[in-house]
Amino acid sequence: MPQERITFAGSTGAELEARLDLPDSRPRACALLAHCFTCGKDSAATARISRGLVAAGIGVLRFDFTGLGRSEGDFADTGFMSNADDLVAAARALRAHGHAPDLLVGH
Repeated sequence: MPQERITFAGSTGAELEARLDLPDSRPRACALLAHCFTCGKDSAATARISRGLVAAGIGVLRFDFTGLGRSEGDFADTGFMSNADDLVAAARALRAHGHAPDLLVGH
């Protein structure tokens, strides 16, 4: 499973870290994986969901929200709206890498 590390500016201007997981062949769709707002992109559940989607031929972008995991910023300064804006920024980053999001997956 090819993986690419991506960084992009989040809602507050902080650099957010993401991972783009792709199937070995051209993806039939791409998903933006929006795990819970307090978990990281490398959590066991997020990694398993990504692997399952990639096995089904779907590319997946998963990322750390502002102040979490390897992303910059202060989590204490975030809220629902800034997290939603981080999702929009992640969708733009996915599109910039040639894979417009077809699916939004999360909880």
